[in-house]
This record gives sequence, C-alpha cells and structure tokens, in this order.
Amino acid sequence: MCHSLGPLLHRATVGVLALAAMWTPVGAPAAAAAAPPAPEADALAFTRRYHALQHGGIVRAANASISCRTAPQAPDPGRDTASACSSARAGGAGANGDFDMFYTDVDHDPNTYNSSRAEVRLPAGARVTYARLYWGGNLRVGEQKPPEDNGRVLIAEPGGAYKELLADTVVGHRVADGADAFQASADVTPLVRDSGPGLYTVAQVNVAMGRSAAGAWGGWTLVVAYENPAEPLRHLALWDGFAPLRSGGDQEVRLDGAGFPAGAGGRAGLVAYNGDRGTAGDSLTLTAGSASTALADSANPRDDVLNSTISGPGADPVRVPAYANTLGYDSDVFDLGGGLPHAGDRLALRLRSSRDTAWAGVLFVAADARQ
Repeated sequence: MCHSLGPLLHRATVGVLALAAMWTPVGAPAAAAAAPPAPEADALAFTRRYHALQHGGIVRAANASISCRTAPQAPDPGRDTASACSSARAGGAGANGDFDMFYTDVDHDPNTYNSSRAEVRLPAGARVTYARLYWGGNLRVGEQKPPEDNGRVLIAEPGGAYKELLADTVVGHRVADGADAFQASADVTPLVRDSGPGLYTVAQVNVAMGRSAAGAWGGWTLVVAYENPAEPLRHLALWDGFAPLRSGGDQEVRLDGAGFPAGAGGRAGLVAYNGDRGTAGDSLTLTAGSASTALADSANPRDDVLNSTISGPGADPVRVPAYANTLGYDSDVFDLGGGLPHAGDRLALRLRSSRDTAWAGVLFVAADARQ
C-alpha cells in the first residue's frame, strides 16, 4: 500500500492557508501553483542553523509517526508478536526490524494516514525567538513511498487546523544499508511565536510501513529557542545536517569563540534515526577545553543513547501517543549539570555510533555564558 501525499494534502488543507502563503510579505504576488519539491542531496554537512546569546533556553516537542502493530499478525515461529509489540511500546526490548510496523494516526481525520502530537512547554514570560520543524523517516520497507513527498507535511498549532508546510532548505535523502532515508525541515518561527505553548500535531510524514531487515522508522521534532529575562544568560546553538552513522562513524559540531564559566550548566539535545535499543556502542559526548563528558541519564545509557527514546530532564511534556520505545526514532535532551567543569571559549558535541546503522539529523545546546 503506497499513499501519495499530494491528494491527501489537498483534501486536508481545504479552506486553510498554507504556511508558505501565510508568511508571504504584504504586496508579494500569490503563488500560481504548488511549489516544486525541494532539492535533495544524499548527505548534508552539519552547519549551524541558529545561534543567539540571550537569557533563555531551548525546548523541543517530538513524536514518532510509526510504531509496531498490536493487532494479530501472521506469527513468527514461537513468538507472540502482538504481546512483544505491547511490551516494546511500554519500554521493553525490541527493534523496528523485529516488527511489522504501521502508522500512528491520532487526529480522527480520514484524510490523513499518520499523525501524532507533542507539547511545546515554555516557561512563563518566554518569548519565542526561533522555531524549526524537522521530519524524516525510511521510505522503503514493505512498501516504497515516493520521495517527491519528502519535503511536505501538515502541521496544526494548539487548537488550530492543518496547514501545509514545505521544506525551505535542501532535503537530505539517501538510499543505503537497505533503507531509503530522508530528513527535511522548515522554519516555523511565526507560527510558534503566535500560537505559543501547547499540543502541536504533525501529519503526513512520508514514512513507509511494513517489515524489513532495515526496519520502518520516522518522526518529527519541533525545536524552539526562547528568550526569558528570568533565566541565565546562555549560548543557544542549533546545528542540522544529514549524515550516516555507520560502524565507527561520528558527527561533531563546534561552538567557538563563546565564553563559558567553570561549572556551566544547560542542556544539549539530538535527533537521530534508526537507533536500536540494546545495541551498545553509540554515545553523545560534550567537550569543553580538555574535559570530555559522555552524556547520559536514566532513559539513555552512556553507551546506548540511540535507543529509540524521546526523553528529557524534568516532567515529560505530553505526547500522543506516548510510547516509551519509539522503535527507531530518537529525540533526546540531556541536562548538562556542571558538565563544563572548566571555563573556556570552545564547546563541541560529538555523536558517535560503532554498531547501529543510524542517521544524524540535529544537534543543539543551551549552555550558560560567561557574564
């Protein structure tokens, strides 16, 4: 079964302005036809998308677009796949390649075939300064999805209707290791600034369902930088790209020329695709000066951070659905604590995988600045 996004987008956005049209400057001519697909590249070098020195921080909302089936299936010999799926969704062991995977669809809209929700949680007094939506997945599993739809999704703000969102930058798209993988993104700052905190819904992420050795996976992450005078002065930095993390591969980003005090805290985060729970050998390392720290928490062992989780410090924001094992989609935030023990002017994040065949998509940091 292969769903093309085009007609579904058309039906789901009847009577609703596309974001591209909403943000067209006054006096600009209206588009005469739908925008062409965004250009694609099989790899995108990680580059800094956003940087600010301000009182505030970075939050993110995220969810998976596909999960395992709990309905009865043709069983594997000696294995109750429905029970195994329920256990995995609750946080148990399991990798996407173990299951027949199907779309999550929470919006009760017959015109969408996948949808999920997640909460943007902002502190009181916060003002959004930048917001970007990332989405991606595997196009080839039991079905092959058309890559022409990689650069399009639907997004709805809290209490709002769907709007078509088009990628505003080159889409990463590569066929390798049995998968047909992609990541796309778009600036959604005006939408999030005007709509504020709450549950955002993203639908029609171009992911394939079914079962294969590579496994089905996909999801979305909304990264939001904000200013808040009640919070410490921080360096806020966001990098993105599209890089395979094969055996022994890594992705490193640097923030140079920024002053950090000794004992600086903050948060760091990642988005990655196709990490398998229980496959050790992947890590996220923070380096400041000569000191390096492997980031970890109760949800992410220091040698298995690509373990199919959407996690962060403190109370979990609302997600619908809220599966603990997201089966190939990682969007994690780590508390730095005093992770920068020495003062300095250089910070690096390094995401590494020695066994997982994964893709790196996003890295970000909000670190206390020298006053």
